[in-house]
Amino acid sequence: MLLNNKKWVFDEVHPQYTIGLAVIARGEPDGKTIWLRGPFANLTAFGAGHNREPDRFSSVEVLSWNDTASLPLLPSEESIGVFMQLRKAPRLDLDDGKDWRARPDTEMHATSQKNLMKFVEDQPDGFWPVFKGESFDIWEPDNGKRSYYAWAEQVAAANWIYAKRLKSGKSKRDSAHAEFPLKYRQDHKTLPGNSPRIAFRDITRSTDTRTVRAALVPPNVFLTNKAPYLLWPRGDESDQAYLLGVLCSHSIDWYARRFVEMGMNYFVFNPMPVPRPSRENPLWVRTVELSGRLAAPDNRFATWAKKIGVKHGPIPADEKQDMIDELDAVVARLYGLNKPQLAHIFETFHEGWDYEPRLKAVLKHFDVWSKGGEA
Repeated sequence: MLLNNKKWVFDEVHPQYTIGLAVIARGEPDGKTIWLRGPFANLTAFGAGHNREPDRFSSVEVLSWNDTASLPLLPSEESIGVFMQLRKAPRLDLDDGKDWRARPDTEMHATSQKNLMKFVEDQPDGFWPVFKGESFDIWEPDNGKRSYYAWAEQVAAANWIYAKRLKSGKSKRDSAHAEFPLKYRQDHKTLPGNSPRIAFRDITRSTDTRTVRAALVPPNVFLTNKAPYLLWPRGDESDQAYLLGVLCSHSIDWYARRFVEMGMNYFVFNPMPVPRPSRENPLWVRTVELSGRLAAPDNRFATWAKKIGVKHGPIPADEKQDMIDELDAVVARLYGLNKPQLAHIFETFHEGWDYEPRLKAVLKHFDVWSKGGEA
């Protein structure tokens, strides 16, 4: 695997693209027959590493990671241990009939539903904001009206979404709406935009400062297809806070960066590993507390926060950063990562970033939870 950094591989290809050089042999797989080297970011690295011992996988392992047999882009030889430890957790879209169940969906298409929108600076009466991916970020649920895609007439847009949901619920295809009871689908009050919900950016890259950009967006907003959101056939607000905490961690982001090239597609999102501890686990409890508080910075989230049992409102900057650092440590413990593996995630997370201050702060909390928490 080659990273076309500064176009050292192909001048005509974007420098942030990854290029795979593949050698394929015909035959029956026997053992770890899939070999992987790289990614190499320059000719010097390629010259030094292309003949080294490769990372080896079996076809069974690769097929268990995702639905498309995608191979990870591992930063170094030490990465395989971290990757395999993260992969021990169940898939995000696990459906065991008992535990929480979350499925991504899209609401309004940015082009097809333009007839329901107005593209003006100020919010017209009776209209809700239409969020795109840039309208939110990690622990920033609303980046302000300059980041909105448009405004949509609330009644007309809600009626269109309601009709779309009823139609999807009857579909024989794998519709997320079909997992909800008919009575729920027929109730206008249960339309997703009426409550806070988790959304994530569709457009993202593995070379960005962060790849999984998720947030609990406020109620009374619509979302374009570039901001998919989560439906919950099973689960409550505490489950939402827990999953949001994991999605906003460096651990799962490091994993996602192994597969994402130009976007957070469902085939990348759904198979991502997410730990499933019991609700009695102190690490689950702390994840919900930290994530729930971070996700509720103003009165729009008051009812949601009350259901979890956390406060809402602004958080001082230093206290907020300390909570984020602790959450990173707690989630790493949930994955069963050890201290060197957590350090490796930060060291290889983003080329050129000053990771040492963040890693030091996270490891401080990690040591505390390693003594008292329950993995």
